[in-house]
Amino acid sequence: MESRQVRLLIIVVIILAIGLFIIAPYNSMIQLRNNVYEQKAQIENVLQARVEKIPDLVATVKEYTKHEEEVFTQVAKARAGLAEAIQTGDIEKMETANGELSTALKQLDVVVEAYPELKASELYRGLMDEISGSVNRISQERRTYNKVVTEYNNKLQTFPTVMYAGMLGFTPEKYFEASEEAHKTNVVDFGD
Repeated sequence: MESRQVRLLIIVVIILAIGLFIIAPYNSMIQLRNNVYEQKAQIENVLQARVEKIPDLVATVKEYTKHEEEVFTQVAKARAGLAEAIQTGDIEKMETANGELSTALKQLDVVVEAYPELKASELYRGLMDEISGSVNRISQERRTYNKVVTEYNNKLQTFPTVMYAGMLGFTPEKYFEASEEAHKTNVVDFGD
């Protein structure tokens, strides 16, 4: 081979090596980021399912408890807040709103305690089972979300990706963390 051809071949090999040095990690980052987005959407789906069950629960309880309007208003307001937070897609807002809804549902549960016939209702028990199940699904989806965020952020912040990830538009994702509301101890006031 001529020296000119050898130099051209060396240049092509260097360009390919640099391309692979950037392209393969770039594609990997895209896949990891898309996993984060997919898992975030799954959390939104589970939260939305919870939001959709609340009106049925409130309607069932209202049939038995005609004079507990304040509690129903708080539940409706908390439900609307969660639905609004889901629309924003902001993880922190969703977690805070979900905590507020959980607090309102605990107040509703206190009301239900005063109505044994309501607690015995199959419709009520079924709805409560579905809502309780959604809490478990939300917890599982948050764990999975945080796992994919960790994978993505680790890839983003390790060598060699850290050298060019920012230039390619990749930024770290936030974890789905418990809100301040979740850290508070819930004390139920029975009016004693």
